Amino acid sequence: MAVNYICRYCKTHIGSIDNALVSEQQLGLHSLTADERNDMITYNGNGDLVVHLVCDYCNEALNSNPELNLVNNPLQ
Repeated sequence: MAVNYICRYCKTHIGSIDNALVSEQQLGLHSLTADERNDMITYNGNGDLVVHLVCDYCNEALNSNPELNLVNNPLQ
């Protein structure tokens, strides 16, 4: 099982961990609430974990233009 990190806005691949032995505690996912998990984590067709984050570029854009938070996001 791989863990892939993808930007929730621009869909840029941020990084991945390809290790079946990595645990949710090592990744820090155990500290998420149920709502946060539902919002941030999905599985792709081959069973890999996909964690939806915000990349640096989109984070900067959102901080500079807060009205972009009002744009419909398909993951929300």
